[in-house]
Amino acid sequence: MSGHSKWHSIKHKKAATDSKRGRIFTRLIKEMTAAARMGGGDPDANPRLRLAIATAKGANMPAENIKRAVMRGTGELPGVSYEDVNYEGYGPGGVAIFMEALTDNRNRTVAEIRHVLSKNGGNLGETGCVGWMFDRKGYFVIEKSAADEEKLLETALSAGADDMREDGDNFEILSAPESFETVRTALESENIPTVVAEVSMMPQNYVKLEGKHAQTMLKLMEALEDHEDIQNVWSNFDIDESEFGEA
Repeated sequence: MSGHSKWHSIKHKKAATDSKRGRIFTRLIKEMTAAARMGGGDPDANPRLRLAIATAKGANMPAENIKRAVMRGTGELPGVSYEDVNYEGYGPGGVAIFMEALTDNRNRTVAEIRHVLSKNGGNLGETGCVGWMFDRKGYFVIEKSAADEEKLLETALSAGADDMREDGDNFEILSAPESFETVRTALESENIPTVVAEVSMMPQNYVKLEGKHAQTMLKLMEALEDHEDIQNVWSNFDIDESEFGEA
C-alpha cells in the first residue's frame, strides 16, 4: 500500500505521545478558532467546527480549552485572526507535496515553509502546480481489531462511503467529501473507533522513494508537520515500511 497511509499511521501513533500533545493541542485550537470565526460557534450548524471539536475531544483536550477556542473565534474572547492558505511544492525525487496552513502572517509563513523545503531537498512551487495530482476524499482508518469487517463495510456503504480496503492491520474507508460527515456519524453511532477521520488529499499516483531520497523525504515530512502554521501535509511518496524505522 502507499506511503500515504503508512505515514498517517505513524503520525497518529506519535500523536499519542506526550511530547507531541502540546503541538496537537495548538493545531486543534487554531482550527476551532478559525472554524468558529468563519462559520459561527454552533457546531450543529458548522460541520468544520463540529469535526474540529470531535477531534479535540478524541485527543483528550479539556472541555474548557475547547470552549475558549470557540469563543475566541466568535469574538467573545480576544484572539488572533487566522486565514486559510494552501502551499504546493516538490520533495526529494520530485514527489508532490500539498500543504494546508492557518496563519496570521502570510509573508512570514511562506518564507519559513520555503526554507524548510529547501533545507530538506524540496522546493516551493506555484499555486496549482501539484494540486491536480490529488483528489479530495473523506478518509477513515479503523484498526482491524476494533471492528467486524462485514459490519464495518455495511455501515460505511450504507452511510454513503465509496470504498473500503485493507492496509496491513487497518481498514481504510474512502468517501466523497460531502459524505464525510454522514459516514463519520454512522461509525460513531456504531461505536466504531477511528484512528484517522479527516477530509484528505489522496494522491492519484505514487512515486517510489528508496535510500537517501526516502530518508530525506521522511525528515522533510517531519519538519513540515512540526511547523506551527501547518495544519495538514499530503504527499504522493511511496516508501517501503522498512525505511520508516531508519529515519
